[in-house]
Amino acid sequence: MFRTSRFRALAALVFLVGASLLALPAVAQGAATDTAVTAPPAAATVKETVANPYGLDALWRGSDVVAKSTLAILFFMSFASWYVLFTKLYEQFKLGRQATAANKTFWNAGALPQAIETLDKESAFHFIARSGVDATEHHQGLLGYIDLNTWVSMSIQRAIDNVQSRLQDGLALLATVGSTAPFVGLFGTVWGIYHALTAIGIAGQASIDKVAGPVGESLIMTAIGLAVAVPAVLGYNLLVRRNRAALEGVRAFAADLHAVVLGSAAAERRARGAPRGTHAIHAVAV
Repeated sequence: MFRTSRFRALAALVFLVGASLLALPAVAQGAATDTAVTAPPAAATVKETVANPYGLDALWRGSDVVAKSTLAILFFMSFASWYVLFTKLYEQFKLGRQATAANKTFWNAGALPQAIETLDKESAFHFIARSGVDATEHHQGLLGYIDLNTWVSMSIQRAIDNVQSRLQDGLALLATVGSTAPFVGLFGTVWGIYHALTAIGIAGQASIDKVAGPVGESLIMTAIGLAVAVPAVLGYNLLVRRNRAALEGVRAFAADLHAVVLGSAAAERRARGAPRGTHAIHAVAV
């Protein structure tokens, strides 16, 4: 009887435990649902930006007077070279446009004075044409001892040389920047290595945190020096080649102008009844 009661109690206990175990998943699911409903939204992930302690900004803020002066010199050289490059390219473009206009209007005029009036007064072709005409008008006095052909050729050649000199303005600056900017950057490199060795000597050990800043400064100086020099050299070569092409058009115009000026002067002499030919060279009695 006692054994049967114990068996029944054990069976009831097993039944209760089994029922509890079967009810656990449902309870857990309900708890998870409540937690999901009542749980607050997760905070948005914030990306933390770490400032670069070895960049260009850090170089400027942490450098001394020598390094800042070197950077300022490189910046000035770069600005000057780019200014010269764009200015001369614009002048060459304007000269080419003036050459096209001169070839369209100058040679179709009825007379030389009217032809000169068709040219832009600020153009190089107007300057050359005016120089040729002025040579015939001022061929007197001691200049009369010079052959008219030679005198006109000299005047036009001077005008061409003046135009060429104007086109070459600034090329010396580009050549100077292209040849000296790498050495200015190298000076900044040497100065940065000097600071790295000083930091090692003070710390007594060559740890990366002691030398990273000065070595990075030296490498940045080298890169800036090359970045300044390379455009200057390429711009110099580009401008020299374009100047040569532009001057070919100017010289072709001047050669035709020389013949026109001499022909116009001969026609004026015939109209005034003067003998043809050049001025005679008078001997001066001693």
